Amino acid sequence: MKRFLQKCTNYRYLLLMLLPCMLFVIVFNYIPMAGVVLAFKNYSYKDGIFGSAWAGWNNFKFLFLTDKIWTLTRNTLLYNLAFIIVELILEIGVAVLMNELSCRWFKKTFQSFMFLPHFISWVVAVAVVQVLFSYEYGLVNEIAVLMGLEKLNVSTNPDIWPALLIMLHAWKKVGYGSIVYMAAITSIDPALYEAAAMDGANIWQRIFRITIPQLVPTAIIMFLLSAGQIFRGDFGMFYQLVGNNGVLLKTTDILDMYIYRALSGSTNLGMTAAAGLYQSALCFVTILLFNQVIRWIQPDYSLF
Repeated sequence: MKRFLQKCTNYRYLLLMLLPCMLFVIVFNYIPMAGVVLAFKNYSYKDGIFGSAWAGWNNFKFLFLTDKIWTLTRNTLLYNLAFIIVELILEIGVAVLMNELSCRWFKKTFQSFMFLPHFISWVVAVAVVQVLFSYEYGLVNEIAVLMGLEKLNVSTNPDIWPALLIMLHAWKKVGYGSIVYMAAITSIDPALYEAAAMDGANIWQRIFRITIPQLVPTAIIMFLLSAGQIFRGDFGMFYQLVGNNGVLLKTTDILDMYIYRALSGSTNLGMTAAAGLYQSALCFVTILLFNQVIRWIQPDYSLF
């Protein structure tokens, strides 16, 4: 105990800098966890969270009484897995490309254009999709007509939406996500590149033998952190781009959208809490499984 107090005294300024973050996590992450009990109660505003009557598993019935739950869970998992893998590859590629650019003004300009989509809301992204894919005046269909091809009606063709959603999500997230890998590249010892150049290694050999292997630990950590949200869909994207278009639900329906439709206008907070707990439990199990797999392959890269 004395040794612990001595360390706290020695690092008191660093601990004071950490204090706001600790308070934020405690207030907004740990204290609200007590509200999970709502998933098992018939909530009453009069009685409050802990005074309301117990409901057992009744609040979970709206999820499991439909035969869609497994399809929705699968869709949510596959979409997020595709987002993570595609964006992981693209983020590393963008970071490597930025590192290899020698023209300073072009590098800064390219970097700015890559970051810009992150700050564009999905509401604006819908306008971009309409300009590109509108059946009447969309750029893609205009080019198709000039090439003698048939027009594509994306609003009635559910089969193309998985690829379209993956592409749009990557367009919005890759530029900002590449920052982590750019920072990791700057920490690589320049002596490695100098030694490789002296041995006659070309630029591709330096990238695939030095840069990418050095980025693997960072990529694994980012993958594990993303896996913690793998059963939570990007509600803003699906709501704005797909909405309540029943024609597209065959390939675009996810847990978040189904829960939103099921609970729209409902004041049953217990059912809402049950849906959130179901998703959180799946995310928790998933990150444990992925972390265990990483521990079997390379223990040094696991989170815990």
